[in-house]
Amino acid sequence: MSMSIVDSEVRGRVEFDLAELHGAVVDPGMDSMRLLSETAMAFPDALSFSSGAPHDGNHDLSRLSVHLERYLRHLRETGVPERRIRRLLFQYGPVNGFIQDEIARMLVRDEDIHVPAEAIMVTHGAQEAMLIALRGLCTSPGDVLLSVSPTYVGIVGAAKTLDIPVKAVHEGPHGLEPKAVRAAAREVRAEGGRPVACYLVPDFANPTGTRLSEQARRELLQVAAEEGLLLLEDNPYGLFAAEGDQLPTLKSLDDKGCVLYLGSFAKSAFPGARIGYLVADQPVTEADGRVRPLAAVLSKVKSMISVGSSSIAQAVVGGILVEHDYDLRSATRELARTYLERLAATTSSLTEHFPAQRYAEHGVRWNTPRGGFFLVLEVGFTADLAAMERCARDYGVSWAPMSMFHVDGGGDRAMRLGFSNLSTEDIREGISRLARFITETPRTA
Repeated sequence: MSMSIVDSEVRGRVEFDLAELHGAVVDPGMDSMRLLSETAMAFPDALSFSSGAPHDGNHDLSRLSVHLERYLRHLRETGVPERRIRRLLFQYGPVNGFIQDEIARMLVRDEDIHVPAEAIMVTHGAQEAMLIALRGLCTSPGDVLLSVSPTYVGIVGAAKTLDIPVKAVHEGPHGLEPKAVRAAAREVRAEGGRPVACYLVPDFANPTGTRLSEQARRELLQVAAEEGLLLLEDNPYGLFAAEGDQLPTLKSLDDKGCVLYLGSFAKSAFPGARIGYLVADQPVTEADGRVRPLAAVLSKVKSMISVGSSSIAQAVVGGILVEHDYDLRSATRELARTYLERLAATTSSLTEHFPAQRYAEHGVRWNTPRGGFFLVLEVGFTADLAAMERCARDYGVSWAPMSMFHVDGGGDRAMRLGFSNLSTEDIREGISRLARFITETPRTA
């Protein structure tokens, strides 16, 4: 290492070469979200399709205290002593949180998922849930995480931070294909590794917006059982299907204990709370013979990562759940309609600017999800960060390069368009600007 006491005495300060730091710090792929954020700050007047932020038009500061008071009233109504309430709010709380009962009731109503409260861990967003699950499940250097590709960058980042190799399972036109998961698991074993789990977002995936059919979900559960795989089901967007168009979660269909469920209130309540949760009801027999749910056992990991989740944030989220009788699906119907309107505005604007003739002429095509926050736009040139910066600077609109979301390369000529936090008017103007950028950028061979 170049960092040494002698060097620091000579130079007057400790210095590092980047290569001396952990691979998660060195890997340029780990920097994608920061680079997108900095581009947005550098061009504040650009309309941004690069974000996956939820709609913020329904946030009301006055409601924070209302939600908090509602939860405190709920605790008093259920007989919790005032001294215990003060301790919950002002002191370090239980490592796995204290709103598990409320989350369990919500899961029954919204997703038909039936688990005991102790099988739920409250986390600092779904990102912490990913870290904790991976740390608990992967025990040796040969353990491998399978992941749909393209995928949410956070799961790849969590795996890299923990030195867990990731095997890409390339997504088909309708999402992750069960036969591809089976093939990937067997390929890992043939190479001497152990496939531990497979990560996916079955409902309106980030970044592609695809959704697994119910048949594919059932087939995937069968593959997981036969191959000895766990499924990490991440479901941030499932509430935002059209009325009557929702599909059962993998967790609700799972009768063999193959699914760990990752949830978040960032989209359904508000992102600033940073409250997520991990559902892991698989029984674990401990050294003393006790049997506890995996989530309870994994509290040892959480205690060393974040000690516990914010008590105030939990209470606010708990108040929201109580206020809506644990039925967030009904409570977010208007929000779901907003996202569906924005999806429709995006696809109709693309069709307007790229009718059949221009569509082919410029190598442009896109998918049409049934919900969620994202779609993918393919173009006839390299759509990298440099192109995105030029688009933001010269045309006043930004987007996310799809190459950021591929586990093992790909997506060089595609953009992720996130429409969730743009009004329909801004979407139409943004697509108009983007169309001009695309048509004025030469196609490459």
